[in-house]
This record gives sequence, structure tokens and C-alpha cells, in this order.
Amino acid sequence: MIIIIKTSNRQERSYRNILIIILSVFISLSLIATSVSADEVNVYSARKGYLLQPLVDAFQNDNNIKVNVISGKAKVLQKRIKQEGKNTRADVLLTVDAGNLYKAKKDGLLKRISSSKLNNLIPRYLRDDGGYWYGLSIRSRVIMYNPEKVKASDLSTYEDLANEKWENRICIRSSSNIYNQSLLASIISNLGENNAEEWARGVKSNFSKDPKGNDRTQMTSVVMGECDVTIANTYYLGKWISSEQDNERKYAEKISVFFPNQQTSGAHINISGAAVTKYSKNTGNAIKFIEFLASDEAQKLYAQANHEYPIRDSIPVSSIVESWGYPFKKDTLNLDELGKNNRKAVMIFDRVGWK
Repeated sequence: MIIIIKTSNRQERSYRNILIIILSVFISLSLIATSVSADEVNVYSARKGYLLQPLVDAFQNDNNIKVNVISGKAKVLQKRIKQEGKNTRADVLLTVDAGNLYKAKKDGLLKRISSSKLNNLIPRYLRDDGGYWYGLSIRSRVIMYNPEKVKASDLSTYEDLANEKWENRICIRSSSNIYNQSLLASIISNLGENNAEEWARGVKSNFSKDPKGNDRTQMTSVVMGECDVTIANTYYLGKWISSEQDNERKYAEKISVFFPNQQTSGAHINISGAAVTKYSKNTGNAIKFIEFLASDEAQKLYAQANHEYPIRDSIPVSSIVESWGYPFKKDTLNLDELGKNNRKAVMIFDRVGWK
């Protein structure tokens, strides 16, 4: 038996509108579910794209997870994540310096994760005790010098650079730079705040010129005879040595590396590292990506491409890095201390007039 219900045009329009609303809601929910469960991971990266791409390619091939990378300056990316809040697309923050990672954690931008794989692969002093961030590569901030004007035997420790024998012989970048802030933060932890301030005052009094430019600017000043020594991250020299530009390769021949404090605390180190963002929509994929970056495969790729140090001594370094002397004694201070002491470091720089 067929029952026929007669409806008015007005009722038909009403039923049609209700049906459209129901279908729209269903489609919207489907799209949301798809975007959340998609096999992808979104990375906000302060590392150069050409350095990260080989790692991204290897991860995508092994895991069938698409990696979307947005590159930018460290501070800009962290500000963006903060402004985007719950609407951020970022799943992973990949940035430089433990001080930046500590600040991101303090600002509530990161998610605490638990990964036994990461805990096994990454030494404890290179990661956050609470599981908020993980170190993925090591750089050492060392003394670089002009071998025509300075003998290696003249050098010893960071502390010695405050000695008056270096008057008008040191050039170094601004105190606003996070690398210098972290170096001073490590000195605060190792020697105490008063000694750290005396060190900063002494080094400042030995400047050959006002701090301007980046690490490579200071290295160029050493080569050009504007100063005799500087403090810089090792991988910058690696970039010069492997550069396609003739002048940079020539400059590299006129500057040498010295690892300070080998009889005491060890040479200061820092990291590039990664963290899962607080509002990550693809947390599982984000953890997989960070675990891959800590793996032997990724560590070998990164060490060879960027002339940084791997997070495990069992991974071979590049031939360029090995030529500087490897292994060397590292300062194994827990890098969380660099963030904790950052404010003190900035205040000391201000008090001694280090611009």
C-alpha cells in the first residue's frame, strides 16, 4: 500500500531548507574530521629550507606522511604561534637555541609529550626534563682567531678573554643576540652571577669596535685585521669552507678554531631543537617526525649537510668538522639553565654597557 501525503509548496520549501542545513552540517563535520586525521604534519621552522628538505624527503618516503614547512625567523614564528592560538596550523616548532625553546615553553606554546624513543636517543642534558622540547643537533660557540696574530698557546678559556692582554683585540656581536645571551647564561651557571658580570665587563673593555652584524661579520673582521679574536658558532666556518664563493673559501683559510675550557667546564654548546605545539592537530605525526629527526639516518644527513655536531657521539661528523679536532670536551650543563638564566644575562649585559 502506498500512502501519498500532500504538502503545500511552503512546506516543501521548509523541508528542503532543513535537508540542506543537515547536509551542510554533515559535510562540515566530515571536512573537520578529514583535516584533523589527515596524514600530514605542519612544521614552523627557523632552519633554512635547503637544509631541512633532505630530511623532509626521507621522512615522507619512509612514513607516507606529508610534511608542510613554513620557514621564518625564530622570534617571528613563536610570535605567530602565540597570535594564532587554538587556530594555529603548526604541529611542530623547529627552532635554534635552547633559550628560544625555553621561552616557547614558558609562553605556553608547547605540548608536553611522552616518547621513550626520544628519551633513549637524546641525552638528558639536551632535552627538557618535562618532555616539552628536544635537542636535535649541537653547535659549539668557540673562539675563532687569526693565526698570523695569535698563537693557539695564547688561548685557554672564555674567562681569559676578559684579561687586559686582549685590549682592542676582540670583536663580537651584539648582546641582543640569543647566542651571546645563552653563552653568558652558561657562565652564570658555572661561575656565579658576580663572576659572570666581571667577565662581561672585562670582555666589553677589550672590544676593538662596537658590536654590529652577525657571526660571519665578526669572522670577516678577524680576517681583515680589524680584531684578532672573536666568538662564533662553529658551523659558520663550515659554511665558508664548503662555500661556492671564492672569497669565503679564502677567508676560511685565514681563521682558526679553538675550543676553550678543555681543562675545566668544557666548550659551550647549544642546540637546534623541536617541540610539539600546544594546539597541534596532528600530534601523533608530530611526534613521529621529531623521533625521525633524532634517528641515526637523520642525524647523519644533518651532520654532513650543515657541519653541526650530532646529538650522539656514535654518529660520524663531517670531514670539515673533524678537521677542527673531534671529539672535544663539551660543557654538559643542562640546557634548560640557558633559558632560566636568560633574564639575568640580559641585565648583566645592560649593566656593563655591552650594546
